[in-house]
Amino acid sequence: MENHAGNPAPDTLWQRCCARLATELPEQQFNTWIRPLPTAEVSRDGALTVVCVRVPNRFMLDWIRTQYSGRLEALLTETLGSAIRLELALAPRAAAPMAGQRPGAMPAVRALPPNALPSQHTQVHPRGPAGHAPRDTAQAHPGQHGQYGQHGQYGQYEGHRSPRQTPQVMGLNPALTFDNLVPGRANQMARTAALHVAGAPGQMYNPLFIYGGVGLGKTHLMNAVGNALLADKPDARILYLHAEQFISDVVKNYQRKTFDELKAKYHNLDLLLIDDVQFFAGKDRTQEEFFNAFEALLAKKAHIIMTSDTYPKGLANIDERLTSRFDAGLTVAIEPPELEMRVAILIKKAAQEAIEMPEDVAFFVAKNVRANVRELEGALRKVLAFAKFSHKEITINLAREALKDLLSIQNRQISVENIQKTVADFYKIKVADMYSKKRPASIARPRQIAMYLAKELTQKSLPEIGELFGGRDHTTVLHAVRKIGGERAKDSELNQQLHVLEQTLKG
Repeated sequence: MENHAGNPAPDTLWQRCCARLATELPEQQFNTWIRPLPTAEVSRDGALTVVCVRVPNRFMLDWIRTQYSGRLEALLTETLGSAIRLELALAPRAAAPMAGQRPGAMPAVRALPPNALPSQHTQVHPRGPAGHAPRDTAQAHPGQHGQYGQHGQYGQYEGHRSPRQTPQVMGLNPALTFDNLVPGRANQMARTAALHVAGAPGQMYNPLFIYGGVGLGKTHLMNAVGNALLADKPDARILYLHAEQFISDVVKNYQRKTFDELKAKYHNLDLLLIDDVQFFAGKDRTQEEFFNAFEALLAKKAHIIMTSDTYPKGLANIDERLTSRFDAGLTVAIEPPELEMRVAILIKKAAQEAIEMPEDVAFFVAKNVRANVRELEGALRKVLAFAKFSHKEITINLAREALKDLLSIQNRQISVENIQKTVADFYKIKVADMYSKKRPASIARPRQIAMYLAKELTQKSLPEIGELFGGRDHTTVLHAVRKIGGERAKDSELNQQLHVLEQTLKG
């Protein structure tokens, strides 16, 4: 309906605004953030129209406020034909819609802690035990007591946790939280999805599949979700484990014919966090049991988060019915951190040790250690230890001295010739094709990738690189570097291939 002035009636104002926004946003963004919102409440404040939207949880509230509120307010004003004020508020828990809920609306869910902001420059501070855990940074490994409890009892996962049970008993590392995960472009999508799962488990992005190379923070992100959920819901049944432990459990229960114990452990969880599912490759019985657990958990709206070194369709020797289910939720990549993120990680990690890292030193280390966060932290430890034992200030010269072995290995191992051979082997072309004048895509593309890596990983100038690629002009090399660099930021599959090549070249 419309009023006498031709403007939309209050009860259709919000629907019309959302319909217009749906034409502007990518479908996944609209379905994730806007469609689940309840119908707005429209009221008057003198001559001003007030549109109030009650958002089901804190994470969605902050994200919509920072990302969409400006455009929503503008569209509401245009649609109504007069000025409006948009108010975003957190829906009270008691107002959670149940029976008779509007189709497509998301049920109100437990909010993240009030200071859990989704901005890429802000971090979550979980409440309770996960937010105030002792600083034990040692990661539990499969098979150790710290991951499953000293006796490995299955009963603890059947909904009757002992009051003395701690996050470590369930495999969680309480030191790995959103608070100490440095945000950046490389992990923004994965971090945003993980925050959403922590705020609304079992609702969307189920399963959440996170992939990327070693040492990029996949395990940290999974543990952060578990710790945030545990802080908000202390009685949640959560299990983190490595895929090898699941394999071990299947073998043990198969030998003992005690599959009821396996089901008791894995089929009654609220949140399953499982690392490195590529280890299931070629293990048919394990895949069968994981499929059963997967289906049982999804049926009861439990959430599943998995990690892997590659995207689901890239997993080898794993049943298609499993990989298709892995891909049915949300698949996101964690990429190698960009320079600015590496600098931020170094400064933050040093601050956690109560040491101020000079920015120029952080840039020096970050420029020379590019592979992953784990190597970056290792380089930082060397620099801090060297400064402590030599009683010297942290400077670029000190960092260069502390990392001289690492830098010399990099300079010795990574040559343009080595890059050409590695890339040629990876894409199954001849090394001679790197220097030839042939231009089919099957050759030109790997050649451009090799040029890009030569610029990224060596100290060679553009003319020197061009000369080593069959006497090509430096502008050809520059074009390749810009082209591959630009595509890397948009194409997750290309980024994964480049990361594998970089890891291979760095040994």
